[in-house]
Amino acid sequence: MERRTFILSSLATAAVPLVPGLALAQQTGGAAPNTAPPPQSGSRTYYDRDEVIAAGSNFLGVTVEALGGALEKIFADYGDHPTAYIAGEEASGAIGVGLRYGKGNLFMKSEAEPVHVFWQGPSIGFDTGANASRVFSLIYNLKEPSLIYRRYPGVEGSAYFVGGLGVTYQRAEGIVLTPVRAGVGLRLGASVGYMNISRKRRILPL
Repeated sequence: MERRTFILSSLATAAVPLVPGLALAQQTGGAAPNTAPPPQSGSRTYYDRDEVIAAGSNFLGVTVEALGGALEKIFADYGDHPTAYIAGEEASGAIGVGLRYGKGNLFMKSEAEPVHVFWQGPSIGFDTGANASRVFSLIYNLKEPSLIYRRYPGVEGSAYFVGGLGVTYQRAEGIVLTPVRAGVGLRLGASVGYMNISRKRRILPL
């Protein structure tokens, strides 16, 4: 009888480690500890520097070095972890005062598919004529796609050229857009106007 009791006791002891957390729960008298794995890197909600430069270089058709030079000031001012970006195209024309119309796709880590957006707005140009540009805009502090739809005034004094690319800053309600433009007849008039982002194309830019 003693031998049988010893064998059963040994088997019960050996079985305990087969259930994760059970041994600790029995020793402490509480529930098993939370053994959930930490969040994976794919769950982050921002883009890093390398992702931004690679995506922008491919879309704008410029070298990584050229785009990197244009983005350095943006990174210095707002950080190198934008929460979204827009890749699109626009056309504008001006005789002193100009108009700007564009369309593109909004990309966010939290969204499986890009969101199609339009934009339009008045601007002050440095010449008379028309131009077409590809636009790659980094976006900071955007929590969800629906919050992108609003007017974004230009930040005074933000316009600058780096390596043939034009950069401006636009900001509204804490959300910052930094359009980087590459195209024929490039102008930076949007820095003293505003850009209105909408779900549908609008003829009137206001």
